[in-house]
Amino acid sequence: MITSTRRVSPDKSEVRIAFSLDETSDVKDVEDLAKTFPDLEQRLQPVPPCGSLRESVQVYKEHCRMAREFHQVKHEMSLLEDRKRKLLSELVEDEKVAVEIARLEEEFRRLTEENRNLVTVHNERAQQLERLCLSDRTRHDSSS
Repeated sequence: MITSTRRVSPDKSEVRIAFSLDETSDVKDVEDLAKTFPDLEQRLQPVPPCGSLRESVQVYKEHCRMAREFHQVKHEMSLLEDRKRKLLSELVEDEKVAVEIARLEEEFRRLTEENRNLVTVHNERAQQLERLCLSDRTRHDSSS
């Protein structure tokens, strides 16, 4: 383990850096993480760490974790956008159906009113015919 303490400037506190050239487990883990993230801009791609610095390896691992999380969130957003488009399409279809239902209800109301009027006229004409038939019979009976 190599340890170094440095003062960056006279007005800053000391910075202690410790690293070991013997520890390879972190470097091995980094090699496992060394995947590309195609949906990240090039400037946002994780930069391979300095394998001899544990902090560099940890920052790299965290960056890779955030890149995976970004990819997952982006994928979920894509799924939600697809769902949104589908729901909007269904909404438009439902609105068309609602307009058609309203049109049919209005037509039904109009036809029901027209039917009522026709039934009334039919009943009036049937009564008028019955009266004419009775009056014709009475005239016919009185002339004979």
